[in-house]
Amino acid sequence: MKAKRPNVVFLISDDHRDEAIGAFGNTVLQTPVLDGLGNSGVSFRNTHIFGGLTGAVCAPSRACVNTGKSIFHTMVGQELHKCEHSTDIRSDVKLMPQTLRESGYYTHAVGKWHNDKASFARSFDDGDKLFFYGMSPHTQVPVQDFDPTGAYSKEREYTEETFSTQLFTDAAVQFVETYENESPFYLYVAYTAPHDPRTAPEPYASMYHRDDIPLPANFSQEHPFDNGEMLVRDEKLASLPRDGEEIRQHIADYYAMITHMDAEIGRIVDALKVKGIYENTLIVYTADHGLALGQHGLMGKQNLYEHSVRIPLIMSGAGLPQGRQIKGLSSNIDIFPTVAAITDVELPEGTEGLSLLPLVSEERDSVRDVVCSVYKDVQRMAMDGEWKLIRYYRSPLTGLGSDRVQLFNLIDDPWETTDLFNDAIGVEPMERLNAALEDWMRVTGDFLAGSPSSERLG
Repeated sequence: MKAKRPNVVFLISDDHRDEAIGAFGNTVLQTPVLDGLGNSGVSFRNTHIFGGLTGAVCAPSRACVNTGKSIFHTMVGQELHKCEHSTDIRSDVKLMPQTLRESGYYTHAVGKWHNDKASFARSFDDGDKLFFYGMSPHTQVPVQDFDPTGAYSKEREYTEETFSTQLFTDAAVQFVETYENESPFYLYVAYTAPHDPRTAPEPYASMYHRDDIPLPANFSQEHPFDNGEMLVRDEKLASLPRDGEEIRQHIADYYAMITHMDAEIGRIVDALKVKGIYENTLIVYTADHGLALGQHGLMGKQNLYEHSVRIPLIMSGAGLPQGRQIKGLSSNIDIFPTVAAITDVELPEGTEGLSLLPLVSEERDSVRDVVCSVYKDVQRMAMDGEWKLIRYYRSPLTGLGSDRVQLFNLIDDPWETTDLFNDAIGVEPMERLNAALEDWMRVTGDFLAGSPSSERLG
């Protein structure tokens, strides 16, 4: 069987930061399968998440990936300015799998769907081992079978004890092995790894010892100021002040989860090869967001430093060039338009993301001059590839947060350890990025656009 348009295997993980891949320069972590996909395809090394209005950043981030739109134009919620926890995608917004389905693709889902069930139902023809929550123990996973009615009532759930990464991979491999339709397929595989609890099975759990794990250059015992989200669940996963040995163990466990997931992804790649469809399949690997794990004294993803907003994005197959690492700026809302361009599918009207194919063809160095991110009503970020501005706000709802600004030169200081806000060299980039951020906030519908707090830069 060979489709005229490429099949698509779309892989998305939970909490995987860009740095945590061997081929991207991590000399401790073993990721041979992801390394191989990068070597046989294209890696977009400057991809950042749009952000979120809730501590569970995965839900809005996945909505951005699947819609190619701003969360302010995508998510349901009459009081978004209150940063309520919303997983729902507006009914008039089309999703990537929905669009491919309407264009002749057979769409099949496996694993985590942290958005609403209605958006899932209109997007997929079928599915298996469907998980509609944010997290669970990896050996006690509440899942459902595909429901043709789209209701997915809680009464249909059953608990699987197979480790989540293997559970979802088993279902994905079975789909590949048994698929016989003439239509090209879109297989969506959403892992809950490497999200905590980080309890990788053996032999992976013993692969990394904390004594062999170097602390990151930006490790700190505590964050230097209140960023507006210091009391969230993730920040309570390690003691304060942060202990270096404890953080090393967290990183070791994190790496074990990633290496296990990498091996399981290899089983999907092997299944495609055995089936004889590997050459005609676009494989996409990305994540919903990154994670701090001791960097800047933080543990979670509720911040706008690079470790939390910069994600891996690898695309392999379907005629893409091999071994390219692209530095041009991109956002996770650009993933859908890029997949649509590769599969020759027309984008829905109002899509805000941009295709990254001009970077692949080297027609352009970047499709964006600046990339920006948001977090609740307490943080906003803009970066141009060299300079990065983070604006902090004091929340009018909680009183938490700080009215301040950080400025980093990412070329000289990739770990974001030296704040140049008060340095004369930072005046021009600070003013330029602040103006770009304000423009972006207005265009994307950000409720903080024009906030008086921005006047402190004047």
